[in-house]
Amino acid sequence: MAKIVAVVTVKGAEVGGGAPTFIAPDETKLQETAFLLEKIMDASAHDLKNGTIILVDHQK
Repeated sequence: MAKIVAVVTVKGAEVGGGAPTFIAPDETKLQETAFLLEKIMDASAHDLKNGTIILVDHQK
């Protein structure tokens, strides 16, 4: 079972839930933040193609 550990988005008002959310001002910063967090958290980044990237922990 995978677990969402963070959300990075350019659409802060449209995202909610229990995972930490990082709001980026533009697509470039969105990518930079998501891929830096991916390395730090040892997670996988998945681009939802709507201005949001989720970081998922696939470990058991």
